[in-house]
Amino acid sequence: MATLKDIADKSGYSIATVSRVLSNDQSLSVTDQTRKKIYEIAAQLNYRRKIVRPEVKNIVFLYWLTDVEELEDIYFKTMRKNIERIANDYHVNLSVLKVKEGIESVPQNTEGFIAVGSFLKAELEYLHTITPNGVFLDATPDPEYDSVRPDLVGTTKNAIKYLRELGHEKIGFIGGTYFNPDTKENEPDIREVTFREEMQKNGLMDSDFILTRRRFSIDTGFHLMKQIIETRKKDMPTAFFVAADPIAIGVLQALNQYNISVPERVSVVSINNISVTKYVSPPLTTFAVDIPELSRLAVELLIERVLRNRHATKTIYLGTELVERASAFPLNE
Repeated sequence: MATLKDIADKSGYSIATVSRVLSNDQSLSVTDQTRKKIYEIAAQLNYRRKIVRPEVKNIVFLYWLTDVEELEDIYFKTMRKNIERIANDYHVNLSVLKVKEGIESVPQNTEGFIAVGSFLKAELEYLHTITPNGVFLDATPDPEYDSVRPDLVGTTKNAIKYLRELGHEKIGFIGGTYFNPDTKENEPDIREVTFREEMQKNGLMDSDFILTRRRFSIDTGFHLMKQIIETRKKDMPTAFFVAADPIAIGVLQALNQYNISVPERVSVVSINNISVTKYVSPPLTTFAVDIPELSRLAVELLIERVLRNRHATKTIYLGTELVERASAFPLNE
């Protein structure tokens, strides 16, 4: 097992200096280059006396969402809070920039970034002039940067499989669309694309019951479900897969308003497992996205790039876990 003396011998610094650096003693007057060298050697020698977490400076968190978008989807607000908390735990000195401040507000001395939201092609090109170190959460807009995202393709397939195992064959989809900031067009989300492919493959496709509109909000779910009820109430599906919990809450509100029982008449399954889903009526069956783990992985990937000079990019897909509650029952049970 490596010792402080081993690190001191290889780095050329005294044991006292090595000890204080690895203890993250900020009162020690040494250069960032010295600290970085000692951390790298400690990692190379597999030094495990304690967790080595150097301070990582000049990092920005690009929170590219409007206040309205955050208000409508607590998923992103939860992600922001987790990123800020975990960055602090890992001694990452994080500055938060919001979309309204503009990409030009990113400081020229930025060593890396974590990003959430939709970015213009020109904004991505600008980031390349600043730093090669970046991690995107929930999307992969640029293959030259790392990304961490929930496995929405796998989750969609699992949701369809789950509902079919409950006996449902007539399954609808209610979701949001992705707004492309470059084309200014609304584009299909990966959940809708996968749902169409899977239903088509299984001979269950009915495009009349695939409804989407911009924003992953309660209002989206309410209005789309209301539209189905008012036009196709008699032959509507026995189950719906909904792209996100806020939309599903709106779906439940519409079904309750029209006295359509859930899950006796219609089962509802969603994604995210935000805190409120256990309190709605009925409590929502949903696939849980581990937001703390997504956030931790993003911070660790950035540290790898900045401190360990990793050049190969990584894209991590994190699986989801089904949380069964009262909104989905076997058909005719």
